[in-house]
Amino acid sequence: MKVKNMTVGRPTRLIFGIALPLMLGNICQQLYTVVDASVVGIGIGMSALAALGAADWFNWLFVSMAQGMAQGFTIPMAQAFGAEDYPELRRCVGSAVILAAIASVVITVLAIVLIRPVLSLLQTPLDIRPMSVSYLTALFAGLPVVMAYNLLAGILRALGDGRSPLYAMIVAAVTNIALDVLFVMGFHWGVASAAVATVIAQLCSCVFCLFRLRQVEFLRLRREDFRLAAERCSHLIRMGLPVSLQNAIIAVGGMIVQRVVNPLGVTFIAGYTATNKLYGVLEVAAISYGYAMSTYSGQNLGARKIERIGKGVRAGVITGVLTALVIAAAMFLFGEQIVGMFIDAAEANAAEATRIACEFLYVMSAFLPVLYVLHVIRSTLQGMGNAIMPMVSGLAEFVMRTGAALLLPALIGYWGVFYAEVLAWAGADVILIASFFVSYSRLRRLYLPAERAKEAQSKK
Repeated sequence: MKVKNMTVGRPTRLIFGIALPLMLGNICQQLYTVVDASVVGIGIGMSALAALGAADWFNWLFVSMAQGMAQGFTIPMAQAFGAEDYPELRRCVGSAVILAAIASVVITVLAIVLIRPVLSLLQTPLDIRPMSVSYLTALFAGLPVVMAYNLLAGILRALGDGRSPLYAMIVAAVTNIALDVLFVMGFHWGVASAAVATVIAQLCSCVFCLFRLRQVEFLRLRREDFRLAAERCSHLIRMGLPVSLQNAIIAVGGMIVQRVVNPLGVTFIAGYTATNKLYGVLEVAAISYGYAMSTYSGQNLGARKIERIGKGVRAGVITGVLTALVIAAAMFLFGEQIVGMFIDAAEANAAEATRIACEFLYVMSAFLPVLYVLHVIRSTLQGMGNAIMPMVSGLAEFVMRTGAALLLPALIGYWGVFYAEVLAWAGADVILIASFFVSYSRLRRLYLPAERAKEAQSKK
């Protein structure tokens, strides 16, 4: 595998160069998420699709906590790699492995214990609740695998390797799709088998990432690299915990929205779920740009090249907004046909569920550039070592999403649920943009004089 130093070269080329394979990998990941929903919706029925939707935000609560913890752990690794401090990089990896293992056990136990109480609290319809329970139980049993994959893929990204996570996701996508069709439509094992297929697929991608990491010579871990030092563990937790909490806050807001949606009936839940499954497709490039920006800003901070961070943000925002406009145009042109993949046209109320899904899809697509700016700026801040303000932005998302979902339906009907998502993005953007300028100005004051002096010295 090839690592990539992002402290030299044109920012746009570097950012897009690492984002593109991540984008393709995330598309593969979203492909098997979409196939999960499509196979369940067509193969089992609209009620099964609604059962997945009723479980979505609660599932994402714990999955995103694992992802956030792993993502935060890799920020010090990118900084150590940018500074070419390979012994510290190895120690960070060793400590992160132990901390991630402990966190995954805690998150898994907590998730499984809370399944039934939370579904009851969310007023999940009784006729679909057993399917939601079985689906979530199977998914949550695989949370340690989710944590392991995200940590291993995150280490690869911290080294500037975007291709290996892409190949891992291709392996996972092919495995998941094949097992989905076999388990659900071949063996008729029900909703839970779709979750089992997902866990097996992620295990395959995890093994692939581990194989690739073992090929990196300067990352060969020794026994002493696994010794936990208080200062290093504290640093890793300060990076990982806020990202995990940020994701948890966002997910709780989504669960409150789901609580508003569930009493609207199975048909509305199915339509809402169809578009929610496309949410990942809409933001797939945004997530990829975010990972690229986190690596880019982390490496350049480690190398003390602060002005390159500002240039990278400009490049990331422009590229992200243009990408969002292209995706939005595609959704407006082909959205109805795409939504139709999730809903069996022969079922009763299929036309109404499709209409609801399209309305939600068009609202999100119209404001998609707002979401792309959010991912670029938030990940840049995290790479710069600022994990607190991204968490605060998650709190802003929570307030805007839940406030709009609870208040707007009384004024504009169910459209209020749709606009809650857009308002959440906008609220986070306000916090993030202001925070970036403050953090960037502070880093310029701290490091820019030394950076310019070094450049002047090298020209002599």
